[in-house]
Amino acid sequence: MTAAQLAEELEVSVRTVYRDVEALSAAGVPLYGDAGHAGGYRLLDGYRTRLTGLTAGEAQALFLSGVPGPAADLGLGAVLAAAQLKVRAALPTELRAHADRISGRFHLDAPGWYADGVETPYLSAVADAVWNNRILNIVYRRWRAPTDVERRLEPYGLVLKAGRWYVVAGPEPRTFRVDQILEVTTGAAEFSRPDDFDLTAYWTAHQRDFHARLRQGEAVVRLAPGVRLARQTVADGHTDDDGWTVATVPIESLDHAHAEFLRLGTGIEVLEPPELRAKIARTVAELAERYGNSIAHGGD
Repeated sequence: MTAAQLAEELEVSVRTVYRDVEALSAAGVPLYGDAGHAGGYRLLDGYRTRLTGLTAGEAQALFLSGVPGPAADLGLGAVLAAAQLKVRAALPTELRAHADRISGRFHLDAPGWYADGVETPYLSAVADAVWNNRILNIVYRRWRAPTDVERRLEPYGLVLKAGRWYVVAGPEPRTFRVDQILEVTTGAAEFSRPDDFDLTAYWTAHQRDFHARLRQGEAVVRLAPGVRLARQTVADGHTDDDGWTVATVPIESLDHAHAEFLRLGTGIEVLEPPELRAKIARTVAELAERYGNSIAHGGD
């Protein structure tokens, strides 16, 4: 094909064709050009791309990164499988062996062990709106009253975090859980995605802000030998004369810490703050009164 024919087929300028042909030739692709009335560009017969630029580690990472579950959620399961087969076929023999070892030895399962499967019936509609810059009108369930609210979203991107899908939407970027969307209406109206919006940078900042808001206070506790907190951030831990660990731990709120620490039963003692210690003491007294009659009548 001539440069003019290629330009028309690809809807680019002839100058772009010249530039790209030079770049492909420099990269080792066997493109040849013949001058004259019957000339044009041709690709060497039988040529196939071979991903010789990949290192063994890159080939391993490529096949480790393909998570079939999320791809299937987005309706791309079959596409992912086909793409992996094509990439594998194009890999040199030695790299293909590395990729096969990864596929046979590692399986990624993103959700937590005790997490039930989260139904996201509107994920495909949200994903379609993300791809096509379509405005979404949704009914969304949030934690505070009024719980069910209407929202108009300009969906910029989707994020999968710990087995849950989140949509980041404008015009002022905010985060919504897709499984909390109760209704979706998609129209023909489109929006313009900001050129400077970076989904990865936004999510990184969002997580940083989330964790900062989680740690609004501290508590000083004593932990029995062998007892561990679910939250591993512990400062200034030392062992007292009884073998218990005295440590300072971050807490989100008094109510949250109250529920979290009560789960440890007699394996924890709260020393500070006084209001948290008093709150737990009141709960323990109520429990003792509630179960006291059972003990009095022969309970163990």
